[in-house]
Amino acid sequence: MNRFDRKFTREGEARLRYLDGEFQILSPGSFVTCAVTGKKIPLEMLRYWSVELQEAYADAGISLQRFLEVRNKKQ
Repeated sequence: MNRFDRKFTREGEARLRYLDGEFQILSPGSFVTCAVTGKKIPLEMLRYWSVELQEAYADAGISLQRFLEVRNKKQ
């Protein structure tokens, strides 16, 4: 996301493609939903996501929790 994308946001949930260090807006919106907690995350506050799983997380602790769950299932 870059500084110009904010002009095109609208109310509701956005659809994103999560990339390394950035994300691409597929459908505009003002928030995404945390994959673990279901909490709404405003796009300007989105800092944690998984490129592999294509899901967003509300904070670093939740991101780590999900990473460990997925890693343990693979073993």
